[in-house]
Amino acid sequence: MGDSVKVLSENRQARFQYEILETYECGLVLLGTEVKSIRAGKVNLRDGFARIRNGEAWLMNVHISPHESTNQSYNHDPLRDRKLLLHKQEIRKLVGKVEQKGLTLVPLKLYLKNGRVKVSIGLARGKKLHDKRQDLKQRQDKREMERAMKQR
Repeated sequence: MGDSVKVLSENRQARFQYEILETYECGLVLLGTEVKSIRAGKVNLRDGFARIRNGEAWLMNVHISPHESTNQSYNHDPLRDRKLLLHKQEIRKLVGKVEQKGLTLVPLKLYLKNGRVKVSIGLARGKKLHDKRQDLKQRQDKREMERAMKQR
């Protein structure tokens, strides 16, 4: 039996700004209104990041819009910190790597897997300006080659 995966939100900017070294799949501790908003696609990963505090991983600065048809007193804070569910050995491994110079944890995509909300986080190194220019040049060259092939 295959796992049913439905991508709800993707952080395309992350692959442009960072060089992704490793990826991890994590569960999230969410409130009911957050799950409803995520299923409706009202989530923004662009400015998000993960941090490890007191042996626990936390997803920060990810905006999940309040659910419209829910009473405001039951709704959630859109930018609250959310706990990531990872195994202890994974967290220990990440602590060592994040403490290295220039490495950070960024959310890459948010998806439903077998009815559960999961987030894919990447261990990333920030790209320098010349790296970004080089990526843009490679993408442009690839497009031009594909155009030339189509014209034949």
